[in-house]
Amino acid sequence: MSPTRHTVDLSPYPNLVMIQLGMRVNALTGLRTLFGLGPKIVASAEAKPDGLLSHEIFLYSLAPPHVLIRQYWRDFESLESWSRSEPHRAWWKNFLGNTGGTGFWHETYSMQGGIEAIYDDIFADVGLLRFAGRIPAKGGMFGARRRLLAAGAAGLRGTEPEAVVAESAL
Repeated sequence: MSPTRHTVDLSPYPNLVMIQLGMRVNALTGLRTLFGLGPKIVASAEAKPDGLLSHEIFLYSLAPPHVLIRQYWRDFESLESWSRSEPHRAWWKNFLGNTGGTGFWHETYSMQGGIEAIYDDIFADVGLLRFAGRIPAKGGMFGARRRLLAAGAAGLRGTEPEAVVAESAL
């Protein structure tokens, strides 16, 4: 019997953005961080922030514990706006001050072109790191919008908002 095949109509989503977010336990204390933050992340997605179309959670690995979240956003501006609001702003600021024994990474893919990524305390090769070289996330590579623009994204409006945590603070 032949399979029933489907595809998707993305025409209503010309500015669609998909982001993968990973949190990897690097030390025993990271288990507490992972399990403490997990329910908060689920609750924030269930609150249906403007522009979030889908939120899925996957187990990337058991040893070490590593969780992956995949989200689809209407556009980069919606994703960026949410990332600069509470509770995400506080989570990110706290993480950059103390990783709590975890590493965090994300990769963003835009229908407008461009891919950007960040890896904080991720020392294993995951995602794009499996084949692309590591470069410092400093200067023009510090913020997601700048990384997307550098990768050829089209259609991003306005200027880059101030970072949640300034590069100079790190």
